[in-house]
Amino acid sequence: MIHTLKLKLNRRHFLLSTAAIAVARPAFAQEAATPKTGGTLIYLERQPHTNLYPPAGGFYPNSGILNQITDKLLWQNPETLELEPWLAESWEVNADATEFTFKLFDGITFSDGTPLDAAAVALNFDTFGLGNPEKRYPVSEVLANYVSSEVIDPLTVKFTFSQPSPGFLQGTSVIGSGIVSPQTLDHPFDDLGDATKIIGSGPFVISGEVLGKEVDFTARPDYNWAPASWGHTGAAYLDGIKMLIAPEDSVRIGALISGQADIIRQVQSYDEPQVEAVGAIIYAAPTNGVNNTLVFRPENPLVADAKVRQALIHATNTQEIVDTIFSPNYPQATSILAKGAMGYVNLSDKLAYDPALAAQLLDEAGWTLGSDGLREKDGVKLAVACYEALAQPQSRAVLQLIAQQWGAVGVTLQVLPMDSSSAALNVLDPALAPVLNSMVGRADLDVMRSFFSPQARNNMLQVGGLGQGKSFVDETMNDLLESIATAADPAQRAALGAEAQNYVIDNGYVVPLFEEPQVFGAQAYVKGLAFDSVARPSFFNVWLDK
Repeated sequence: MIHTLKLKLNRRHFLLSTAAIAVARPAFAQEAATPKTGGTLIYLERQPHTNLYPPAGGFYPNSGILNQITDKLLWQNPETLELEPWLAESWEVNADATEFTFKLFDGITFSDGTPLDAAAVALNFDTFGLGNPEKRYPVSEVLANYVSSEVIDPLTVKFTFSQPSPGFLQGTSVIGSGIVSPQTLDHPFDDLGDATKIIGSGPFVISGEVLGKEVDFTARPDYNWAPASWGHTGAAYLDGIKMLIAPEDSVRIGALISGQADIIRQVQSYDEPQVEAVGAIIYAAPTNGVNNTLVFRPENPLVADAKVRQALIHATNTQEIVDTIFSPNYPQATSILAKGAMGYVNLSDKLAYDPALAAQLLDEAGWTLGSDGLREKDGVKLAVACYEALAQPQSRAVLQLIAQQWGAVGVTLQVLPMDSSSAALNVLDPALAPVLNSMVGRADLDVMRSFFSPQARNNMLQVGGLGQGKSFVDETMNDLLESIATAADPAQRAALGAEAQNYVIDNGYVVPLFEEPQVFGAQAYVKGLAFDSVARPSFFNVWLDK
């Protein structure tokens, strides 16, 4: 149990003096050796899950569970980003991308033995696309303009949208579109924090849970519908998985190094060398979406002027951030999107570190440098606050370094802790949180709508969406995001995606920092570890070579 590990382990014990052993990083593919069956994988996760309603799977601890117990209609190959059959053996889309018809494989069942048929899939997407106020189910952020489903026959289902929705096909492959049994959706939203209530069709089932501490998985012996490109048919190789919650980095690292854990999530970059020094392997899976980014809330008068926001882009030395804080697994951002993301365009010229230009822009905006080295306008100091983002790697250290960089041009960045009870509400108020540190992974151009639109995450706190924004709205940007979501022609969609990336940077709405991976450490005997297109692990192919 993890509380026992805490008594035995501390960080100092694992600062090994042995010479580093060079370990190649394997491709995310099945090894050539013959897999062995059996055994339980000991997996240490940093945070407990919250709610396992599939559209809530964007939170990594949630997706780490959902990815083992649910399947999706389609599989997005992380190497090619192409869509492949999974629960659906085929699909058709009408000319204007408003109707999508899926033919399911026959014989697939949920883990409670009920058939996974067209009616069950229709119920899932009706719930994800329309929400359910009575049961408090929110609408999925990846299903814009959803209208209805129609069961054509027991294995055929059609979905209709009010406007073209070319991103829907990819949307059926994301973690938030995992299919669960009708019995699961009988529960209200608040019940689905209990993992034992989630009935999926995945290769594992939940066999036990100690809330906030441990989740146990058992392999389904009758599982036989993995995507063809996963490399084998039939059941998973493992007997099961024991997921233990270990918030302290030193405990997870210590458990891995001592051999008490087989795999751990979120290895900090400064811990990577000691993981490799004992022969374990670092996996840095890319998230292929919006980079780790600072987002401005223009309703706050301190960052309302685009020249101020542009100045802060050029005052941020992202190369120094990745060189100082991170390993090579965290590439410097060169756009809003990561290089591996769909529709990426290189905007590094617009993001150049140039403190002289930053100072010039601040001067032009009327923020003059005082004798104390700080910028001031009409008696007000240019001092903004940002809460650390607990889910993002080393957010506090990143923000503290940016505070030094901005300080060099006379701007104060106050880094606030996220551990107070009021912080979660304060980050939704542009007056209290003019800057946000955030990211989101999804390998489709609609990821920008998810990140910025007031109808989705609304990170800029525009009027009409999540948060307490009361005056700021950018209809041009919102129209552009909706155009991407509804453009049926791929070439037109790519062009709109490029236009959106330029528009966001030209208006100084964000400071892209680095491409954020999910970094795992695993024993060398853990074979077959794979990740989806946004770095969620899959243990279906994992086997223990010991």
